[in-house]
Amino acid sequence: MERKSYDWFEQRRKTRGLELAHDQITKAFDTVTWLHKATKSFAEKNFKESQKYIENLYKAEEEVDALRTDVFLELSKGAALVADYREDLLHLVKRLDTLADHTKDAARCLEMLSGAEIPEELAAKTVFMTSKLVETAQTLRSSIEKISSSPNEAINQAKKVGEIEHYIDEEYLKAKSLFVKYGVEINCGAMVIFDDLIEFIEQAADMCADTADYILVLSSRE
Repeated sequence: MERKSYDWFEQRRKTRGLELAHDQITKAFDTVTWLHKATKSFAEKNFKESQKYIENLYKAEEEVDALRTDVFLELSKGAALVADYREDLLHLVKRLDTLADHTKDAARCLEMLSGAEIPEELAAKTVFMTSKLVETAQTLRSSIEKISSSPNEAINQAKKVGEIEHYIDEEYLKAKSLFVKYGVEINCGAMVIFDDLIEFIEQAADMCADTADYILVLSSRE
């Protein structure tokens, strides 16, 4: 059976639906980058700069939502792509939309914590988690882009996403364990919000891994 072609992001990006999908995917990954920058500024107690990055993230996430709707409308027309190709792309778009939702939720928590006294070790742990999330997203992007041009490399990159996500899970648990150490120092409300913050980061990483699993399926089809 002939291998399916997934030149969505390369030679065959000719239809409006595919162009929109590419833009939506790019914006979804941008939210991860903005989250890391915001978290880093927050840890440095540069709350004004952190807020600027958070606003950039919100804007990117709004664009992701708008593009998702446009993608669905375009692909529903049915003329541009074979039905199974269209379904594959829709599944991918939905997953990355959820990724952007999780980064937005994390940013909201960060915004609520502005000015709060968060122990340096906890703040540093969060920065490290978002740096690994950026690495996860970049690896996932590489995997998506290689679905057609180099399926084996796409598979390797998708597997790497899972490895990085497992590492983020471990860091998430380490951060949670620090609550015992710093519980007396942190305001109770801030502790609850901070707990939500790192959970949303972990969920964003989970969605990257879930998307990578889907890429494994696409790249392995024959």
